[in-house]
Amino acid sequence: VSICEDIWVKESPTALSALDNKAQIDLNISASPFYAGKMKVRQAIVSDFAQRNKCTVFFNNLVGGQDELVFDGGGIVVNPSGKIIASARRFEEDLLITEMELSTPAEPLGTREASIPIPAKNPTRAYKSPPLRIEHELSDLEEIYKALVLGLKDYTAKNEFKLVVLGLSGGIDSALTAAIAVDALGADHVVGVTMPSQYTSKETFSDAELVARNLNIKLLTIPIKAVYESYLVSLTDVFGDGSPGIAGENLQARIRGNILMALSNRFGWLVLTTGNKSETAVGYSTLYGDMAGGFGVIKDVPKTLVYKLSEYLNGIRERELIPITTIKRAPTAELRPDQKDEDSLPPYSVLDEILKQYVEEDKAPDEIVEFDQKIVREVIGMVDRNEYKRRQAPPGIKITPKAFGKDRRLPITNKYLNSVLKGST
Repeated sequence: VSICEDIWVKESPTALSALDNKAQIDLNISASPFYAGKMKVRQAIVSDFAQRNKCTVFFNNLVGGQDELVFDGGGIVVNPSGKIIASARRFEEDLLITEMELSTPAEPLGTREASIPIPAKNPTRAYKSPPLRIEHELSDLEEIYKALVLGLKDYTAKNEFKLVVLGLSGGIDSALTAAIAVDALGADHVVGVTMPSQYTSKETFSDAELVARNLNIKLLTIPIKAVYESYLVSLTDVFGDGSPGIAGENLQARIRGNILMALSNRFGWLVLTTGNKSETAVGYSTLYGDMAGGFGVIKDVPKTLVYKLSEYLNGIRERELIPITTIKRAPTAELRPDQKDEDSLPPYSVLDEILKQYVEEDKAPDEIVEFDQKIVREVIGMVDRNEYKRRQAPPGIKITPKAFGKDRRLPITNKYLNSVLKGST
């Protein structure tokens, strides 16, 4: 018997013990958390262990959500040649039975552990071995989507929430979050809230309504224009004349956050935030506004992946569950007239690649060579400056090799970074 990473280290005591005692079967009980592509890594590790130790490995993995982590199950049986001969389903509990014929164990060398004699098989037992079963391999998008659904389902159930609520802006992030919530909890347990302001376009408002209809969820409409204007009146003496600027933009987001939290307090609903990893990385979000909530479903999903998952979901449902107008519309927070995300950020295709190399691959600025160094350093500067925001964000489901939070937590106060980002040493 081995536990989790016992088999990940070559020449470990566990591996040497299995080899010394000529073990025919290694039972590995594991709690290996999911990230996209992790299954291939596991298979390679288990296959290598089986071949080096000349034994069959039964890899048994935990399944379920625990805070940020998702455990995806997916037990496998690997023969001494390193071949997978049976596999269980992923992202759900499953029972995989694989019967093996064992030879009489050889005498162990006795240098590490004593072997346990294996009793002879009972010839009178009436039992028919089940056929070997190998489950189909999931695509990258399929496994990520299943992980998001399972993570939300278990977080909600294990923390005893009956319903979830989220702001439906008409944008792609909230639409995807709502779709995941429906698949995780059922449409009767999801409430959408649209909170239009004077800057909300007819297109985004109608898309929010369309998403709610497509998903068959309850939709509340709570306008914020009057509330926002009341705030501005109260702040006139302090703000003075002229446009409220960014303070006014953030004020709108915080009004919306207050409304969602009021509904949570009143009815006991769990508020889902809808920010993605790209926004979380560079601080393109508002503290106590769109960051207000209990759980961030797509917190670790880059914006470019949000689009892919939305198109994947429409494809498997064979209809526009997420409206094509939402997918094609230029991303915008709609906190001022004609606002677009790319007014403040590089194109998401550029931003996400820089973030991947800096955050997940730990590359220094001058190692990210595909893009203009000015853009690279601006993005990295935003990442480092906004650690304080991420520290105050709700937990969210991990789907990449390195998520913000437990995987990557840096000091908020980093004065030395100013000189690093300017190019000096």
